[in-house]
Amino acid sequence: MLIGAGAATDLAPFEPDRLQIVQGFYPDHRALVAQGYEVVTEASGDFDGAVVFLPRARAEARARIAEAVSWLAPGASLWIDGQKTDGIDAVMKEMRGLAPVDEVHSRAHGKIFRVILPAPGWLPDGWAAADHEAAPGMVTRPGVFSADGPDPASQALLAHLPEKLPTRIVDLGAGWGWLAAGILTHPGVEVLHLVEADATALACARRNVCDPRAQFHWADALDFRLPEPVNGVIMNPPFHEGRAADPKLGAGFIRAAAGLLTGAGRLWMVANRHLPYEQVLRECFADVSELGGDSRFKILTATGARRPGSKRPQPKGRKR
Repeated sequence: MLIGAGAATDLAPFEPDRLQIVQGFYPDHRALVAQGYEVVTEASGDFDGAVVFLPRARAEARARIAEAVSWLAPGASLWIDGQKTDGIDAVMKEMRGLAPVDEVHSRAHGKIFRVILPAPGWLPDGWAAADHEAAPGMVTRPGVFSADGPDPASQALLAHLPEKLPTRIVDLGAGWGWLAAGILTHPGVEVLHLVEADATALACARRNVCDPRAQFHWADALDFRLPEPVNGVIMNPPFHEGRAADPKLGAGFIRAAAGLLTGAGRLWMVANRHLPYEQVLRECFADVSELGGDSRFKILTATGARRPGSKRPQPKGRKR
């Protein structure tokens, strides 16, 4: 069993027919399935050993280790692989205080080491993934974005939405559902599509948004499509790939939003003040404006979506 292996992970040392990969991030899940691996969002079966690939968040790392341990018998081998930037040294030090550790191998900027599982009960209480009440009546899990409470950017976006909203809306990158729940309090909404790539976040959203108008989609926002266009998209797009800021990710969300909307539909989005999204917005929409914000965030709106492949109209008398 491999927990957290991604599309770019070197899986050459493993036998595909004896391997189960636990991966809840839709783009990686889809890519690994396309490579012919058995990929699941929750483990099942019998396992002789496991490899945990560390995420950045300490709580999520501990939850992955606890999940692996729950499927293994005493004496089995648990390998833990991670980069220094993911805290591999701190995790190894912590594991040395709990169980026998050997086979430590350093490579590039990371390490991998083996833990020989002792008798049950050796892991501290609180390592297994558990519900956290991030807002009244709303739960999150370790590793979910903004797991401790509503993201300030989403709060700013919700505060700038008009009282009445379009009938058919997509919440692109819906997370654990806080923004969606707020959207559904506005008059006019008949259906709200929550699109989220993180299976754990979406599972939380299903619990947090108990409204029959909500429809849930485990999908990659960058290529998500519906049979018919909608007349509203609301989003707080991510702008990090790993630790590095990557504005191209938010730009991809903007292009995806334009592909979902009718020509008269409207996009509302929030972004960090320094991110240069206005150019791609003007490439994808005829009308772009800023509704408000502060020194941290800007609330942007756009309408007049240009369909993929359409060209910006040229003013009369201008030659190419």
